[in-house]
Amino acid sequence: MMSDIDQGLEAPCSPETSRLSFWSRHKTLINFWLDTLLLVLFLAQGWMLTVVQVVFPRGGGEEWTVWGATMLDWLDRLFATFCVFSVGVVLHVMLHWQWVCGTVSTRLLGRKAKKDDGSQTLLGVGLLIVLLHVFAAGVLAARLCLVGGM
Repeated sequence: MMSDIDQGLEAPCSPETSRLSFWSRHKTLINFWLDTLLLVLFLAQGWMLTVVQVVFPRGGGEEWTVWGATMLDWLDRLFATFCVFSVGVVLHVMLHWQWVCGTVSTRLLGRKAKKDDGSQTLLGVGLLIVLLHVFAAGVLAARLCLVGGM
């Protein structure tokens, strides 16, 4: 169950909040603004992808532009936005990692709840490393299967 502080209901200048760390005092606000940023980035990606897919003609050359940007410029901006979005998603999961581990442990595996002894952090780092390697292997496989044009 979330405490009043987790829900952002604690008085900002109470003695209890003055003893807490910056993160404990501002957790709800940080999560709110991160989620807002993720929503904006998600909508921006959807809009840019729609412009590239719907507005630009198929097989269009460099002569086609929308607001002074070619399709390649749009794709570069879309990729940059995706990279920022991806970092935000990883940060979001990191901020909720204790909850994720607790939910998996108690709800899915049926174990009793216990305090984090650092193993959850190691598990998270290990999982992130594995996922990044799988992603990189997929990109490498695509690169190796690249076939030249006519």
